[in-house]
Amino acid sequence: MTQILMPKATAVWLIDNTGLTFKQISEFCKLHILEVEGIADGDVATGIRGADPIANGQVSREEIEKAERDSDYGMKPNKFDSDELQPTKKKKGPRYTPLSRRQDRPDAIAWLVRYHPEVTDAQISKLIGTTKPTIKSIRDRTHWKINTINPTDPVSLGLCSQIDLDSIVKKAAEKKAKEDAANAEEGGETLTPVEPAPLPSEKPKVEHTLESLFKPSES
Repeated sequence: MTQILMPKATAVWLIDNTGLTFKQISEFCKLHILEVEGIADGDVATGIRGADPIANGQVSREEIEKAERDSDYGMKPNKFDSDELQPTKKKKGPRYTPLSRRQDRPDAIAWLVRYHPEVTDAQISKLIGTTKPTIKSIRDRTHWKINTINPTDPVSLGLCSQIDLDSIVKKAAEKKAKEDAANAEEGGETLTPVEPAPLPSEKPKVEHTLESLFKPSES
């Protein structure tokens, strides 16, 4: 769907120059109807100069006139070739952390290291937007403020969502389970069962009698 340029400025122009209802303007400009009412009352968008959507090609005059005749009609903006282009995928990278919350990251790292040791440094870095050297220093307890770090859930600190945390923990647990299973299978192939040592054969007991002792041997 076409995104209206300068929606508030467009709403100002439509309020001043057309007979459209607040609802029609709200739906066309993608603004809340109370915001449109505030613009009409002068409480919102004060000082914003109206932008003519007809002049900048966002809608035709015929479309506005059609909407003016029917208050239930929703105006449709003009389409451009660029509207058909697929949106580019968001580039993956470390999560951006607001400056006000960056001081809380060591506490979050310590919590993840303590309660989810299966989560890798790369996953922690992506989850809360930190660096691997910082994570390593907390693991090794060489961080400059290690004595004041208080392990705290990163969700409660506002550094990530619960969904993102659960996803990372689940992936790390599944990966560790696969590695453990592979190591166990590999170990089972290399080790051969120890067979019990054979018992020494028992020698037949020789019973000696007085007669056999003194009986002359046959030549």
